[in-house]
Amino acid sequence: MQSQAAFRALADQTRRDILELLRSGPRTSGDIAARFDSSWPTVSRHLAILREADLVLAERHGQEIHYELHTSVFQDFVQHLMEWMPPAPSGRRLARQGKRTQRPQEG
Repeated sequence: MQSQAAFRALADQTRRDILELLRSGPRTSGDIAARFDSSWPTVSRHLAILREADLVLAERHGQEIHYELHTSVFQDFVQHLMEWMPPAPSGRRLARQGKRTQRPQEG
């Protein structure tokens, strides 16, 4: 997966809305386009960017193109993001940190 392409694809609200729409299952390009106020060429370009980022799969059935989420790529993308995170503190360390930061109770 190309991280830059995925970040670029996810940077646009319309593309995130398309991905949200596809969460409920595959849709044709016409069905996707009908749900947006944008022109067909604009929606088509959004779909192309999502395809280039490998976030959606496209399959032609006759004259229709069906789009669906490429879920394994999303899993890879989340894993990639998690690699940037510092390791989570252990439970023991959290307990010690909590004790140090607790305020004395008023009574």
